[in-house]
Amino acid sequence: MFYLSKIEHKLTLPPYLLTLPIREAILSELERLFLDKVIAKLGLCISVYDIISIKGGSVFPGDGAPTYLAVFNLIMFRPFTGEIITAKLIRSDANGLRLSLGFFDDIYIPKHHMPDPSHYVSTTSTSKTGTWYWDYGEESFAIGDSEEIKFAVQSVSYPPIPVEQPKDSKPFAPMVVNGSLNQDGLGPIAWW
Repeated sequence: MFYLSKIEHKLTLPPYLLTLPIREAILSELERLFLDKVIAKLGLCISVYDIISIKGGSVFPGDGAPTYLAVFNLIMFRPFTGEIITAKLIRSDANGLRLSLGFFDDIYIPKHHMPDPSHYVSTTSTSKTGTWYWDYGEESFAIGDSEEIKFAVQSVSYPPIPVEQPKDSKPFAPMVVNGSLNQDGLGPIAWW
């Protein structure tokens, strides 16, 4: 779920940071550039773990800020396919579930990955929300009544940035995790 990724990056240090010790100034700029950002194929940056090396400090003609080459490690969130993760329910609708880890909210369980058999009951006739129920024998268990839901990661995708986004579409997510409440051949994953 969490990885260390070694990155080499050339950065220009803004003049207002030059009053700080160089390591502290570069750490501050790296955090501004990378924290809470998604890097395609690497995942979501959680933290700058450490700075391995700093080279340079050159001031180029016409530029009043020094440029450095920093090598550093980032702690990245990138779940792997098949990993079991525990998350909290944000929303339940006819298309499935949306879950959150607290720091990452773009986790979706589509209706075709709900436990089999299961059904959806809308809260009201005009509401777009409701509750999914897992049918087990003679009983139905509400999915989402518990504090946490365990799911298996089916895929992690990095959609391309849209050139134009329709007004009524959901906000763009640079990383999307699709999950399942079924384990192939093993039945539903216990979500409580």
